[in-house]
Amino acid sequence: MTPVKIGAPERLVRAAQEELIHGHGLLEMQAVARRAKASVGLAYHHFGSKAGLIAAVVEAFYNQLEDVAFSPSKLVSPDWAGREKERIAAYIAFHYGHPFAPLVVGPLSRAAEVLDVEQAFTKRQLTAGAYNLRAGQRDGVIPADLDPRLTIALLIGGIRQALIGALTSGHRPDPDELTDKIWLFVSGALRLPTAQAHKTSAA
Repeated sequence: MTPVKIGAPERLVRAAQEELIHGHGLLEMQAVARRAKASVGLAYHHFGSKAGLIAAVVEAFYNQLEDVAFSPSKLVSPDWAGREKERIAAYIAFHYGHPFAPLVVGPLSRAAEVLDVEQAFTKRQLTAGAYNLRAGQRDGVIPADLDPRLTIALLIGGIRQALIGALTSGHRPDPDELTDKIWLFVSGALRLPTAQAHKTSAA
């Protein structure tokens, strides 16, 4: 099988991610160009600046996360609550397994060049999450009096803070235990039936 040829922009993004990991959040365009076997001029041509390249790396990370944790085709549980717990487990597993994740939720999250990417990703999460909660309400799983937009904002904020605490801790909690604890928080906030919440957690 002929290997798939990777274009220069993708090579530069991959090289920049490796340089950011190696440099603990610091990046030099010359080092990226050497790693990507490309010219510095080509990096500036495609991304405009170092800030533009860093933003592209973070955007690629979030695109991968959306594919792994938020794509409906990746969720196999037959019931709404089961799929939501799967989503949480995939979200945690992706961050635990990706060497770039601690930088995204840590030092790079405060970088000006990353803010627009973060805000766009969060906006997509809020929109899709509110739609998903409304689907749960239509199915009779979630109480009708919950405000989907407010509830998803609270849930996303809480889950993100729990994940940041786990990734930046000197001793990371077991991912399955973290998933269970977050699921108990989510199921409580959504006022899911006790039997359903406990059954899904045990599963």
